[in-house]
Amino acid sequence: MKKYPSENIIIICKHFLDGLKDILGKKLFGVYIYGGAAFPDSFPTGDIDFHVILRETLTESESLAIDDLHKFLANNFPPLGVGMDGYYILLEDARQKSPPKSQMWTGATDNSWALHCEHIRAGRCIILYGPDPKQVYPSMMWPELESALRGELDYVEKHLRDYPHYCILNLCRLMYSFETKDVVISKAEAAEWAYNAFPEWRYHIELAKKSYARQAIPQDRQFMLSEVKELFQFACEYIRKSH
Repeated sequence: MKKYPSENIIIICKHFLDGLKDILGKKLFGVYIYGGAAFPDSFPTGDIDFHVILRETLTESESLAIDDLHKFLANNFPPLGVGMDGYYILLEDARQKSPPKSQMWTGATDNSWALHCEHIRAGRCIILYGPDPKQVYPSMMWPELESALRGELDYVEKHLRDYPHYCILNLCRLMYSFETKDVVISKAEAAEWAYNAFPEWRYHIELAKKSYARQAIPQDRQFMLSEVKELFQFACEYIRKSH
């Protein structure tokens, strides 16, 4: 069951937008919140994912001021203010299908761009500022979506022992998306699908959800660590057969 964004998220977003307007003025084109903060379901929101769309490149002074804004949010609104995870993207790049580079923080690339575009275009976002996302974000075809999904699968493989709960739930989402060709689904929704589809993995999914709710005990994490590689192999085989 979906809920509206929490009061804390609303407050942080207001301070974020006010700060961006003060720093960027007319250079600011749009601000879009996506991910769990936009449409939280049964899982607690751990961070705030965002895209800030810019009309022009940032100056050095603007970049420093934005960095200070994020420090202010982190210091005054923990833990969500610390978990501001996003990209500052030029408008001309945002209208392309290829993953754009951020104008902040050493130019990190949004390698999940195709997936983010589909979520945002489907309405799974909060428009803090700017036009309808469909006027900005391109519509993606399956080849772009599949490439992004495989990038997510690679990320999961690299972090099985770092974040086993995240990997378990994201594997549920990846199996669902490869099976249905539908990428607009949350981890909670995908977990429910996988719970019914794969009875042998129900306990693993329950523990991952428990961990997201910050209720897991050390033994739960140890179990997930001991089993997550096997689940990864199962998911890869399932995806191969779905392809």
